[in-house]
Amino acid sequence: MEVVLADTLLSRCGDRAALLRALSAPLSAERAEALRLLLQRLAAGGPAAAAEAEALRRAAWEVALERCRPLLRGGEGAAGSGERARAARGALRHCVQLCGAPLAARLARDALAELAAGGGAAAEEAAVEALVAAAPRLEEPELLSRCAAAALALLREEGEGEAAAALVAGRLLPALGANGAALPRVWEGLLGAGAAPRAGRALLALSALADALLPRGPAAPGLDARLCPRFWRLVQEGLTERDGLCRKRARYLLKRALDLSGAQRAELRCPPDGAHESSLFWWSAEKNEQLLQFWETYILIMETLEGNQIHVIKPVLPKLNSLYELAISVDKGCWLFHPSWHVCIYRRMFESENKTLTKEGILHFLELYETKRLPNSLGFSEFVIGPLMDALSESSLYSRTPGQSIGACPPLGMRLQKFLATYLTLLPEEEKGSFLLKFIQKMTSRHWCAVPILFLSMALASIPACKVLGAEGLHALRDVLQCTMITHQILLRGAAQCYLLQTTMHLTDVEKVSFPEVSSFLLSLRPEESLRRDTLLWTELCSWLQVNDRCFRKSVTSDFERQETSSLCQYVHSLVGEYLKTPASERENCFMPDWFEAKLVSTMILLAADVEQMKNKYSGKSNIEWIELEAFLNPLLDVLMKLGSNAYIPTLKTDKSLQLLLKLLQTRWLKCSNTQDDEVLFFIWKSLVTPVESILEFVLRRLTANELSTVGDLDRCDLYLALIPETVNLCLKVNWKKMSSVKNFLSSLINASIRNLQERNSEKEPKVKEQIRRVASMASLAAVCEVMDGELKAHLESLPAVDALKKFVSFSQFNEVLKKPSYIEEKNSLCEETTSQGWGKIVARYVRDQWICLRFVLHSFATLAPGNEETSVMSLSTAERSKEILQSALEALSILPSDQVSPVFDCMKILVPKLLDSSEALCIEAFDLAWKIISSLSNTQLIFWANLKAFVQFIFDTEVLAVAASAKGQAYTKIKEIIFKLIDLSTTKTGVFNVVLSHCCQSWIFSTVDERSALTNAFLNAGNYSELITEACVFGTVFRKDQRHIQDVHAFIENLGEKCAANVVTESTNRDDHYVRICAVKFLCWLDGSNTLHKTFMEDIFIKLLDKDELVSRSRTRYYANSLQHRIKNRVWQTLLVLLPKLNQNFLHGTLDRVFQAGFSNNQASVKYFIEWIVILTLHKYPQFLDKFWDCFCYDEEKLKKSICTFLSVLAHFDIILQNTSEKVHLSRMFILYSLPVHIQSSELKTLPKWFNYLFNTYFLLSFFVSLEASFEESPHSCSTVVFQP
Repeated sequence: MEVVLADTLLSRCGDRAALLRALSAPLSAERAEALRLLLQRLAAGGPAAAAEAEALRRAAWEVALERCRPLLRGGEGAAGSGERARAARGALRHCVQLCGAPLAARLARDALAELAAGGGAAAEEAAVEALVAAAPRLEEPELLSRCAAAALALLREEGEGEAAAALVAGRLLPALGANGAALPRVWEGLLGAGAAPRAGRALLALSALADALLPRGPAAPGLDARLCPRFWRLVQEGLTERDGLCRKRARYLLKRALDLSGAQRAELRCPPDGAHESSLFWWSAEKNEQLLQFWETYILIMETLEGNQIHVIKPVLPKLNSLYELAISVDKGCWLFHPSWHVCIYRRMFESENKTLTKEGILHFLELYETKRLPNSLGFSEFVIGPLMDALSESSLYSRTPGQSIGACPPLGMRLQKFLATYLTLLPEEEKGSFLLKFIQKMTSRHWCAVPILFLSMALASIPACKVLGAEGLHALRDVLQCTMITHQILLRGAAQCYLLQTTMHLTDVEKVSFPEVSSFLLSLRPEESLRRDTLLWTELCSWLQVNDRCFRKSVTSDFERQETSSLCQYVHSLVGEYLKTPASERENCFMPDWFEAKLVSTMILLAADVEQMKNKYSGKSNIEWIELEAFLNPLLDVLMKLGSNAYIPTLKTDKSLQLLLKLLQTRWLKCSNTQDDEVLFFIWKSLVTPVESILEFVLRRLTANELSTVGDLDRCDLYLALIPETVNLCLKVNWKKMSSVKNFLSSLINASIRNLQERNSEKEPKVKEQIRRVASMASLAAVCEVMDGELKAHLESLPAVDALKKFVSFSQFNEVLKKPSYIEEKNSLCEETTSQGWGKIVARYVRDQWICLRFVLHSFATLAPGNEETSVMSLSTAERSKEILQSALEALSILPSDQVSPVFDCMKILVPKLLDSSEALCIEAFDLAWKIISSLSNTQLIFWANLKAFVQFIFDTEVLAVAASAKGQAYTKIKEIIFKLIDLSTTKTGVFNVVLSHCCQSWIFSTVDERSALTNAFLNAGNYSELITEACVFGTVFRKDQRHIQDVHAFIENLGEKCAANVVTESTNRDDHYVRICAVKFLCWLDGSNTLHKTFMEDIFIKLLDKDELVSRSRTRYYANSLQHRIKNRVWQTLLVLLPKLNQNFLHGTLDRVFQAGFSNNQASVKYFIEWIVILTLHKYPQFLDKFWDCFCYDEEKLKKSICTFLSVLAHFDIILQNTSEKVHLSRMFILYSLPVHIQSSELKTLPKWFNYLFNTYFLLSFFVSLEASFEESPHSCSTVVFQP
């Protein structure tokens, strides 16, 4: 109708040019649409008279430049609607059609000038619209080139010009393509050798240009997109884009090319990328059907993947196998279709939002190499290292299948091992090394979670032995250890380290690596997590070093001329010598050397010694002379022997020698029945015990003779103090005669340290040297106290110096702090200019050491400094003195950092029981402050667990619990409050409740004879704090999927046992929630029903568990299978079954009704089974409760309809119930009298489903015949009595 009206208006209008001008001023939305329609009809109309045509061109020129262009630029009518702008764009195009090339050129030049001048996104869009209108009528080659270049520049532009780029791709480039002269330039810009535009934009342009680039008729020379490799790369990139519209355009282009090729039955082949690569696309009339079959299947798979629903996609996945059958030439052993097309399918699956689909895609690809022998392809190697490894980084993919047991290896982990081993064997020898190197480097190039790294490491370790990795591979593996795994969980990190070491041993070409490179890699393995002497991994490493001893590449500094000595021994000998060499310097180095070298040298000494021992055993030598080991130790022993007598040994040399000594002394024994069976370590210790006197003399001098004078010397102080317990332990195990030297050393150290601490400086401003001496002296006393608390307590308590130590500590001021030295003094220091930095840490250390000493004294004496009552300080009562110390402890907790509060907790554990009666408020304050510290540390892994253990030992100390419970005051309430806070914390931090419960169970179960007082019988605490056991029996939350995955992987590693060294080395934490329930049930199993306390406690737990079940039943939370409520109920009834055999008849008489009531209120099958077993076992043991059971059948109809099945299930076991009674006939009659009416009633209940009647009839008949059998066994004539008498 609009066209008819427009034609009528134009035919009756005398001056059409005037009509156009009249419509365009002003240009509203309606006028703009009318103007567009009139211009469209004028452009489509026949030729007019010359004068009229010229007038129309002038009018169209004015409309285009004075009305449409300003409107599009946002000038006149900028606030107009979108309809007006669209009409203006159409009008501009028709103006160009009327005016021809001159207007097109004018518009193009103006638009290009605007683009060059900039002006923002709106100006760019307006310029592009002008170029779209002008492009089909442009004739000047230079102008066409400029337009095409500008369009392609906008297409490649990143940033804010997204709308303009979309206009270029969707409208301008197709418009330019419609101009035959510009099409080659557009082709070159999209598919040429230059920089490629973004895939989404390029595909939009190519889709719009499909008619030109994929012509159904003869194509222009060189413009057939099917012959362009870049076109197919863009299509493949589009097929795997995240944007669904982009994928749709790529599929459209693929279908368009396939339809065209199939219809033409053409002979064509796209040039391959390389000489040995197959073509990205080809077509042959001879194989037309085969090609159509392949591509139809391919498109079907790609379109099905768009559904993203696994139940729709999974049936189509087998077609992938048929794709491979069509794509591979079995005869020639090569790819007929480029493997990158298969890669597109997998990439599309990997990038799916549906993780199940991702997992299916990964498993299908990994299984492929188990079932098919695929030709080698560089593209597949790049795919494995790229998209496949990216997909494998998702931890949730490594989950168990529903049928797998806990501790089994997840399917993806097993498939990954088989795939990597198979894939590497199929690669050419020259490619294996580069592939593995890139694979390992990929493990360092992104953030990896612990689970994927573990299974990737396991897959690497499962590759059959081959020499493919060199020094660069070792460096890449070291980077994985040092960078990628630094934040992973300890057990998972330790297991991954084990597998990476096995990977190194299996895949390293030892001729390309030297001993220094190997040792540097070994040092990246943490001995507390993986590589330790008492593991199979250490033995495997020793065997590898022995077998390849002469094969390692010689380093520049190595000297392997001595053929009688192994290469490893020669390297270690030179390593020790180089380590102990110190450069001559003008002044002493004020900082301690790094521990790296000491760890390296000690590890290599032990490895070389164990390798030599292994070699001697294989050769059958019985008497080993340890010549090589002695040679390793001699340079160290030479330095150690001179420490006590030569005061001029460089400090750096003494530091290094003592660091190496400490590392050797901290070496663990092998698992032997006798320590002397570990011949290597026993020889080392026998050698190291020789210079003990020299070492102790040196340490004493350094600690007490004012030789430690700077803050940097405190690190040395820590080194010396760490040597004291190790030296004592060495003398105890190797040479008791040296203990006299140890006693003399400790006495001298105590006396000298006390003298240093008692000296008072008269100067107002303390000096750094004096303050450091006080810190070192207090640290020395703390170290002695810790040694005294160990094995030496009985041997050293008689020393006069120990009494002096106790007296000194007793009268010392608690929480004494050190004043910071003046800045002038610091600046004059030779070694450091800013010792004030970190002075607070030094003060905290000083205060902590005071509390370590006080802990020793409190453990030694019931009261402080007995026999000195005349002293003013000790004239106070013991309670007052204890109160003073406890107040100081609270002050210390506010001073000390969280990682140093453990000794204060230990002191509070001794003090609080003495003060709970007299100073309860102070004790509660101690509880609160201690809890505040623990709760604030919940995210600090390094110090949380040690502090939690100290906190638990304090709060749940037997004496603390007993005194609080005897008073039943606020402290008792506070402890119970802390119990529930700890349980709440356990739900977010797994393992907290485990620490609490294991401590309490161990301290409560070992009770004394006297059962009347909690102070003498620890088990009374169990009754007073029974909530702890009750909550433990039902403890455990519903974990998130990611948490369950981590737990499953932990179980898998633990299931490996000693095969994985991490299980041997890593301390078992038992932090799983089920350990809490196991511990609680084990505690209940330990209890004795004949013990009065135990019996009362079990009855209390039984009642509280029934209360817990009723509480859960009353909760409004949705109750469904496997929910938290369902799990709690299961745990309740499991525990009740454990307790049942230990309960007597009187108690059960009062509680059995609640059990029956629970049978009616619980509907979950698993819970009902537990209740049924409790009823059956109770009736079997106490048949006199059968009357209570019969009463369950006498409830009203509604209640019977709800859950009578529980009790019918009990009837099926009636023969078991009647075993312990002689009144079988009477009970059988009772069974008929009570159950038959229920049967009749149930049969008449029309509302019940059919299955219920069937189920009831089955139970009834079975139980009936059981009762008949029981009665018949009693008396053959009683059967009729049972059945027929009323």
